[in-house]
Amino acid sequence: MFTIEHDFDATVITLIDEAPAKTRPLNEDVVILSFDDRVVIEQMSPDGDEVVRVTFTLEQLSELRLALNLPEGNYRIERKDG
Repeated sequence: MFTIEHDFDATVITLIDEAPAKTRPLNEDVVILSFDDRVVIEQMSPDGDEVVRVTFTLEQLSELRLALNLPEGNYRIERKDG
């Protein structure tokens, strides 16, 4: 399950872990904040005492998207300016 909300300066997507009863422990929700210049992914630590946050530039996010569909190896994306 997930939710999508549009705030003033960001789109907020929340991924809610769902599993059949007693099959595994549930993970904390994952919150994705999409801004004009970056994407931030947050999740509560397993201990529940702090929020773990990862910030991607839009270029890093683009590379991640590409990497999910490529075989093992080293890659460099050539960007065209302008």
